[in-house]
Amino acid sequence: MEFEIFDLGLVDFKESLEFQKGVFGYVKSGSFKSALVLCRHLPVITLGRRALMENIRVSEAELNSKGIQIYSIERGGDVTYHGPGQITAYPIFDLGRLKKDVHLFLRQLEQVVIDLLSDFGIKGIRCSGLTGVWVGKQKIASIGIAIRSWITFHGLSINIKKDDLDNFRLIRPCGMDIEMTSLETILGREIEADTIKDILIRRFEYAFNLKASCLS
Repeated sequence: MEFEIFDLGLVDFKESLEFQKGVFGYVKSGSFKSALVLCRHLPVITLGRRALMENIRVSEAELNSKGIQIYSIERGGDVTYHGPGQITAYPIFDLGRLKKDVHLFLRQLEQVVIDLLSDFGIKGIRCSGLTGVWVGKQKIASIGIAIRSWITFHGLSINIKKDDLDNFRLIRPCGMDIEMTSLETILGREIEADTIKDILIRRFEYAFNLKASCLS
């Protein structure tokens, strides 16, 4: 089965969310079997369904002064940060065409990241009882999804640029006192975030046994 690829580039979070919803409609109607939306976000903090405002460490006024927006959204999980130094992937997959198993889907998303890291000689790991991917004791990828009519949306983000990590200090990522890391931090060299996208697509193909269609 093929999945459509959409690359939005650097985009405002609200714009990407509206785009996701549009693609979701196409998948639900059967126009697309499934799709993957890739992007990088302008600085934003998002609050999942279980998020607590106390996990944002600074005032809304301070966030505004830094140009960081806040959105409450439908995905699971707590609070996270998205910025231009990440690659964010939103799989809008029809699990009715794959397997109706939410736990399996989350583990497959983690595997996408673990396999991508292995391409750089990095050992990514899971932490029992938690969702996401770690390198040692530091988290490098966050995952939060929503599902309606067995179609997924929202997804995962991978930290690529080391200079975009400071904004995680404004929050308790995923409601925990954890340290975040990035691909650049681990490798000790500069990585252009957009160069990761082709590898990420291949890893989605492998983890889900799907074939990507032409980039849209």
